[in-house]
Amino acid sequence: MIPFSLDSVHSICCNGAGIAGNLFAFVLFISPLPTFRRIMRNRSTEQFSGLPYIYSLLNCLICLWYGSPIISPGIILVATVNSIGAVFQFAYVCIFIVYADKVKKFKMLGLLVGVVCTFAIIIFVSLKLFVDSSRKLFVGYLSVASLISMFASPLFIMNLVIRTKSVEFMPFYLSLSTFLMSVSFFVYGILKDDAFIYVPNGIGTLLGTAQLGLYFYYSRSSQEDSREPLMVHIHE
Repeated sequence: MIPFSLDSVHSICCNGAGIAGNLFAFVLFISPLPTFRRIMRNRSTEQFSGLPYIYSLLNCLICLWYGSPIISPGIILVATVNSIGAVFQFAYVCIFIVYADKVKKFKMLGLLVGVVCTFAIIIFVSLKLFVDSSRKLFVGYLSVASLISMFASPLFIMNLVIRTKSVEFMPFYLSLSTFLMSVSFFVYGILKDDAFIYVPNGIGTLLGTAQLGLYFYYSRSSQEDSREPLMVHIHE
């Protein structure tokens, strides 16, 4: 029997939480695939917007830089999840550009160049103007700001659910994956004692809990409404 020290148990829990977060994040990364299959099939971006993928790409790149050994040694699982996310978002942006009309195409190309330049500036500034702990603080605050800005999307969806009293625009498994990913990285951040990880993911956990609560409340309401007898209105 091999004795486990507290350090080894802590390491196993950290890795377990980080790997779980990576897996749940992967579900989120592949969730737009049906949309892009439709775009490729119809050879048109129709009314879809490419902005969410531009924002997500920048967010993944900033968080990837924060999780890199140069900035934050010991949290490589943050780097892995965001490197995978950056690849997916870049691919989505490229597909969108290929099938967009001329106006959207140039707009998206300009935004993509802007993301690359912004990321290059962040790398340059963090390496040239900051050292050691101050560098981590600089990139850490940027990553938190980027993650918090991404919360606008779930807040918009929650508002839409409340206004329409329908969960049509908030798929259950997507909300569940978001919640589980946030919980996993919240635990990972706590175990790593890294506020730049556990604070934004703690907020994400609260939002995920609210989303699931709304889902169960309004899906139950919809079921109850569907069980009510149909009223036939006769107009004379």
